[in-house]
Amino acid sequence: MIDDKKVLFSGMQATGCLTLGNYLGALKNWLTLSEEYTVRQDPAEFRQKAKNLLALYIAAGLDPEKNCIYYQSHVSGHAELAWILNCFTYMGELNRMTQFKDKSAKHADNINAGLFTYPVLMAADILLYQTDVVPVGIDQLQHLELTRDIAQRFNAIYGDVFTIPEPFIGKTGAKIMSLQDPLKKMSKSDENPNASIYLTDDRDTIIRKFKRAVTDSEAKILHREEQPGVSNLIEIYSACTGKSFEEVEKEFDGKGYGDFKLAVGETVADMLTPLQTRHAEILKDKAYLDGIVKNNAEKAQYYANKTLRKVQKKVGFNEKVR
Repeated sequence: MIDDKKVLFSGMQATGCLTLGNYLGALKNWLTLSEEYTVRQDPAEFRQKAKNLLALYIAAGLDPEKNCIYYQSHVSGHAELAWILNCFTYMGELNRMTQFKDKSAKHADNINAGLFTYPVLMAADILLYQTDVVPVGIDQLQHLELTRDIAQRFNAIYGDVFTIPEPFIGKTGAKIMSLQDPLKKMSKSDENPNASIYLTDDRDTIIRKFKRAVTDSEAKILHREEQPGVSNLIEIYSACTGKSFEEVEKEFDGKGYGDFKLAVGETVADMLTPLQTRHAEILKDKAYLDGIVKNNAEKAQYYANKTLRKVQKKVGFNEKVR
């Protein structure tokens, strides 16, 4: 984060294993420029997943010296700003959040206040750093729109306190669908292990999952609404190779689904191999990871405090005696 450059902010929740959809829809775009946070987690497993996620960021090519990669829980400003922004967010807005409805249906025994107000925490995450651009998947646009509404509402009362963030959606791979149900998003929490490609899946597993991917009976490799399964595979192949949908259709014209699925699987496996190799190397270097966590937490706290102090002063909080 450098004051004379635009600020890009994004984050992923350290629950489950990252999928190909997370990579193509978000993580890969960060180089160009959540989902289970409020569901109870096993503490030890949660900590390990957070470390794995940090290592995956770096393995994907994000330089921790140039990008402030940190654990949200190490910067208290997120929770402090979220509480203030709760007072500028309407119940009706939170009731309309699609993710709250989906999670409530899946976890009927744990519909808690944290789940309901989680979009406000997401808004605080973004606004705390005066973010200009937020890489998002199509399904996260609703949360970013709420963030913009909250910021504009606050600014209308107190002046230009928050930067109004703009979304960035990649041209391809913005929403990768399930391999078993192409009408729903690929998810790291899917109960069907064949529905998602995880970034740590080995080559044989990746290819096997693509071979089992749901298509249809038309035997035509075309990107169109009537063929959601095939269209999903075309989008994945396009995102991995940089080829347009038309180029993919031409490449596989006259070929069967078996050949196409194998090609997609091999392409994805080839793309992920160097990331997986680097990821394994990084995880072995505990001192390196610990240093990144410590240094970047301090850096993030510095920038977070600049915004938080401004907000606290605007709403009338007494300044701390130093």
